Amino acid sequence: MTNHWIDIKNASVVVIMGGNAAEAHPVGFGWVTEAMEHNNAKLVVVDPRFNRSAALADCYAPLRSGTDIAFLLGLSRYLIETKQVNYEYVKAYTNASYIIREDFEFNEGLFSGFDEKSRTYDKDSWYYELDEDGYAKVDETYEHPRCVWNLLKNHVDRYDFETVSNITGTPVEDYEKVCALIGSTHVHDKAATFMYALGWTHHTKGAQNIRSMALVQLLLGNIGVLGGGVNALRGHSNVQGATDMGLLCQNLPGYLKLPNDNDTDLATYLDNYTPKPLRPGQTNYWSNYPKFFISQMKSFWGENATAANNFGYDWLPKWDLQYDYTKHIDMMYKGQVNGYFVQGVNAINSMPNRNKTLAALCKLKYLVVMDPLATETSVFWQKAGEFNDVQPSEIQTQVFRLPTTLFAEEEGCIVNSGRWMQWHWKGANPPGESKPDAEILSGILMKLRELYKAEGGVLPEPIEAVNWAGYHNPHFPHGEEVAKELNGIDLKTGKQLDSFSQLKDDGSTSCGCWIYSGSWTEAGNMMARRDNSDTSGKGITPGWAFSWPQNRRVLYNRASCDVNGKPWDPKRMIVEWNHGKWHGIDVGDFNMTLPPKESAHPFIMQPEGVGRFFSLKMLAEGPFPEHYEPMETPIGTNPLHPKVISNPAVRLLEGVEETLGSHTEFPYVCTTYSLTEHFNFWTIHCRLAAISMPETFVELDEILAAKKGIANGDWVKVSSKRGSLMTKALVTKRLQPLKVHGQMVHTVGLPRHGGYNGLTRRSSSCNVLTTEVGDANTQVPEFKAFLVDIAKAEGV
Repeated sequence: MTNHWIDIKNASVVVIMGGNAAEAHPVGFGWVTEAMEHNNAKLVVVDPRFNRSAALADCYAPLRSGTDIAFLLGLSRYLIETKQVNYEYVKAYTNASYIIREDFEFNEGLFSGFDEKSRTYDKDSWYYELDEDGYAKVDETYEHPRCVWNLLKNHVDRYDFETVSNITGTPVEDYEKVCALIGSTHVHDKAATFMYALGWTHHTKGAQNIRSMALVQLLLGNIGVLGGGVNALRGHSNVQGATDMGLLCQNLPGYLKLPNDNDTDLATYLDNYTPKPLRPGQTNYWSNYPKFFISQMKSFWGENATAANNFGYDWLPKWDLQYDYTKHIDMMYKGQVNGYFVQGVNAINSMPNRNKTLAALCKLKYLVVMDPLATETSVFWQKAGEFNDVQPSEIQTQVFRLPTTLFAEEEGCIVNSGRWMQWHWKGANPPGESKPDAEILSGILMKLRELYKAEGGVLPEPIEAVNWAGYHNPHFPHGEEVAKELNGIDLKTGKQLDSFSQLKDDGSTSCGCWIYSGSWTEAGNMMARRDNSDTSGKGITPGWAFSWPQNRRVLYNRASCDVNGKPWDPKRMIVEWNHGKWHGIDVGDFNMTLPPKESAHPFIMQPEGVGRFFSLKMLAEGPFPEHYEPMETPIGTNPLHPKVISNPAVRLLEGVEETLGSHTEFPYVCTTYSLTEHFNFWTIHCRLAAISMPETFVELDEILAAKKGIANGDWVKVSSKRGSLMTKALVTKRLQPLKVHGQMVHTVGLPRHGGYNGLTRRSSSCNVLTTEVGDANTQVPEFKAFLVDIAKAEGV
């Protein structure tokens, strides 16, 4: 979230799209109702289903799952066409005036540089035209045909109301209402907030879904202001914290990059990831990358990291391929992996194409499951024979189950959606022999060191060099010790750092995660603070916990005022220049020692200091979003460019294309979602939750049900190219068929809560149906738009 949960109350318009906050985030949704009741805010919900959020909305619009980009680019076109644009904001704080290289093109669904054989882009042309000093050229008159503003207008021009309706199925009259409500926030005294969740990320163009919304918010001037922002709703609190700590396979903590094969040495690595300013006078805060990285190496390797050995750089792995979980499952399936650690996830119920995952686990030599519960993954062999014609006695995988504690059984920090680092205290002792994850993993590390010392082995240096001696008990680092290490320390004085601005690249500071610096200072544990006083009345509570970075609550808040430092809206003041100084209710997201015009580049993590309509070389499939069909499309074509139907840059592992179904064989769209009664797969073990929602179901519209002879409560079989499941039918008005490209498209919905090892009725999880193709940038599977068939079950 660029803003935070409480700030939602400051919005004039709340847009929920790609999520269902009333159902999946019911406590946080209270701030939406607060905005509606006390700020007269309007609620807009866009979703394939008339869900619980839609039930409270002022305006609801249905759309076909997987067509959000078309919807949002049409909204961008509408804003430009009707001049409902915050032009002052756009001119000052976006790259609208920047000129793009002459060799950049977009034709028939493809951007310049596409290689059909490798399904990747050479992105060199996706860049600014530079002057002799290496700065981007600009045209503030917007007359240059290749300035970003003109390229953007040309790109979205195809997305008129009729075209958008033809792709999305959204009725034109509903679409117009949505556009008008959102467009009303282009004025200075209003703001719209967008709230999204997995409904946007679970697509083969998930990152571009979010980019499309960011374009809208930049046009409206809604980023960096109270009640605005780009706000991701995390499924549970520490989704944010896990991401901060380098959960993705190519990241290090603090969103630093794990080196790849091209980063041959430390100097090359730092040069590749330390951006050069693209405009004169830009703060370009990523210029501090060497300070963040080398301080992290000191945290990793301690005294073993020295200037002489490039601070242990060579001990880091250098990746050659994207080894995400889909790739790992594929490697197991092909017999290329011997062992697998599963921690914090129930792989059998969470990974796409469950039958392939089952088959892959059967080919391992060992499987280690670290979990508080007996998950389906920990007893995978019980179902392997049912789906893969394998007898449990034939499976050679040795399974080790290591029971862990729950978060309430240990002390530590949880980071919520709004980047708030909130300390929690131990509530109960764990049962039986369960141990905290940190104790288990530390014990494994200590044992590995013993084995390396006694028996030798390949590349022992990184294992021996890991900085573990500083913990009071190396076999079990305490949460306080880890938190202090993440905050950072001055190695010369031994004192905790106050902020990441104190980090150095000479090896004299140590910091495990630079964005967390300031969370545990010499003054104590900032995360444990519980002062909720709010003198502004705007939800800014600086004494409550710690919000990274630097206790800042609203990111990019320099954009809340004009280039002269005057707030766009005095009632939404966050920072302002007054009497020769900066004042505000939040920590400024800029260098507050600079006067207004010298600090008028709010997006300080960009080398040009402005928000990007044109995203340069960032994303796999293009610098502008473009509508591409899901990998399994119910209409069999793309109305905009039939030769390029789905995301051209999507990664297709060997053999995956054979697992994709066609709309002739599987004619219905299936989407997945969560329920309030269950928290993912955890609560199927909870008796009260199992009683309140005892079994999963499939939701289908009345017209499709009548066509198939299915009544409410009937047993039905739902099938995809990858598998099938038996479940009960819920015939509902919440789903309606949509007219798309001359045909009626039906959508069915499946909750994500089936399982066969809990207290609910035993059933297959919906991921038995899902495709393993994922987002071209993150590889997150396309759980929200795949094809199925549905039929009344015989003999049940």
